[in-house]
Amino acid sequence: MSRELNDTEVATITIFLSVERLTAYTQLTGSNREAIALHQQVLQVGTSLMAVIAVVEIALRNAVCERLSQHFGSPDWLRNPPAPFSWRRSEGGKVLDAEKSARRAAYSKLSQAEKHALDALAFPAGRPPNLSHSDRAKARQAQIPVSNGKVIAEVTMYFWKRLFSEDYEETLWKTSLRRVFPNKKLRRADVALQLERIYQTRNRLAHHEPVYGRRLAETLTAIQFVAANLGGAYAPGESPLAKLLEDDMERVKEQAAALATRFASFSGTTGSHP
Repeated sequence: MSRELNDTEVATITIFLSVERLTAYTQLTGSNREAIALHQQVLQVGTSLMAVIAVVEIALRNAVCERLSQHFGSPDWLRNPPAPFSWRRSEGGKVLDAEKSARRAAYSKLSQAEKHALDALAFPAGRPPNLSHSDRAKARQAQIPVSNGKVIAEVTMYFWKRLFSEDYEETLWKTSLRRVFPNKKLRRADVALQLERIYQTRNRLAHHEPVYGRRLAETLTAIQFVAANLGGAYAPGESPLAKLLEDDMERVKEQAAALATRFASFSGTTGSHP
């Protein structure tokens, strides 16, 4: 912390962050003041790590989109994949959710006049009586066309990592997605494992949960795996993605090492994190 908190302020911050959230840190440090400082340091590592994961997620998404666009031969492959291929229920649902989200985003940018103008399309026979504001907005939004790119941008990492699951081994991995990770030594399961680790960490960070110790080490290894294999088979640190992320990865590693040292100063060993 850049400024020292007095005892009253420490008590206030403890309430703001919650006793439950700080419990593990307090048990380790024996002090609410030290627990808060350690909590902040963990969050700083997570913030740096999240920036790296964001780039990996964007790169993965775009590499997959490029490949599947070629594979299906259709610009609308996400929303309307050519038969006989079809999404499983979970992925189909995520696509629909992304489309709705893209429409909501587009709707929020319209003027009131433009929103009212959508009523003619949403209710050609006239607006039903007693229609709630929420239902009216949803009906209007359903009339807004959104591009494939806008929908793709709304699809979550859950969807992209799921495409490398066993469920799509025959229909996507063997027919197309193995070219996204063209190293012939890699199995689909190898890719799926590393993407799952990144995904789980991403979700923890998105909900402001701590990531350190073994989970952090595994995540860094997973990121290095993707960077070394996405789009080609490169020597460690030599891929374009690895070079792009080099400074950010070094920053995370330095912060992680400092965090491990701080943990060790309280526990007496780097292996005794809460």
